[in-house]
Amino acid sequence: MSSPPPTATRSVNERALGCLKGIATGDAIGKQTETLSRAGVLRWYPNGIHGFEGTPRTVIPRYAGNAKHEWRIGETTDDTERTIAVARAILQDGTARHEAIGRELLTCRKSVHPGVKSLWEFHQAGDPARVTDRHDGCGAAIRVAPVGILYRSHRLDEIVAAAREASVSTHGGALALAAAAATAAAVSAAIDGASPAETIELARYAAAQAERQRTGGAYDTFAEALRAIHADLRQRGEFQPEGLAATYFPNDPLTIVPLALTLGTVMESAEAAILLAANIGGDSDSVASIAGAILGARFPETVNDEWYTVVDEVNGYGDELPSLAEALSERRS
Repeated sequence: MSSPPPTATRSVNERALGCLKGIATGDAIGKQTETLSRAGVLRWYPNGIHGFEGTPRTVIPRYAGNAKHEWRIGETTDDTERTIAVARAILQDGTARHEAIGRELLTCRKSVHPGVKSLWEFHQAGDPARVTDRHDGCGAAIRVAPVGILYRSHRLDEIVAAAREASVSTHGGALALAAAAATAAAVSAAIDGASPAETIELARYAAAQAERQRTGGAYDTFAEALRAIHADLRQRGEFQPEGLAATYFPNDPLTIVPLALTLGTVMESAEAAILLAANIGGDSDSVASIAGAILGARFPETVNDEWYTVVDEVNGYGDELPSLAEALSERRS
């Protein structure tokens, strides 16, 4: 792939749409290997993941007979579903307010079962105004991209506050709030055309602020994990799934989102980052979605159009993602 053209030529709307497309394609490509070890990825896919491995709409082989859901090739998960819900709520309410977001989240149906406690508890309560102080998973971080599209990156306090509003229906732990704030800040910076160094620094500031507000102390646990992983991978230059799986396998709050944010700032292709995440395994759809969001905003043309066509056709999005991107871009300030 040739080097991306200068970032100054891209409009806010192009970047916002690239962000949303990056989330959806990362989600669907990454779902093929979610929860697998690196060895498990190679058992199911001896030649690795190179895109959609099979016929779109058919069941992903390892999900055949799954009692919870037979995930299909090209299908997006609750991550994209809830990103769209957050975007709708922001546009309807004019701001990010947890009760309005909660109301939209309650319309979501994917992954609502006891195996995903954060979502199950929220849907069982059935209260859009519910606020939890539990759960440190990355589900909130994946859905906060609309916050980053809405607010320009100099409005850090508002980004952190809005990321919290988009999170607390299901995720209220300190690490979850830090991850959400960091992701929203990184998306915002990417849409502003910030440099990779500026983007990761803003993400760290946002994470530290969110974690300190949540704990009432001076804890920067998430921000420090992000700093360490980013510093290491920035020096490596080349990224292979074996090496990343051995050092930063994405299966806990201090590896999943920090790895995704790092890939989103040290790489220059949404397509390449999504494939890398899928071939690592673990929480591959989350890493692919977040990295895809940031790189889709930085370099919209690197989102694979053929993949997105499949995602659009399988999930029936139609004009929804372009319409959401345009509406959020018009309100960006």
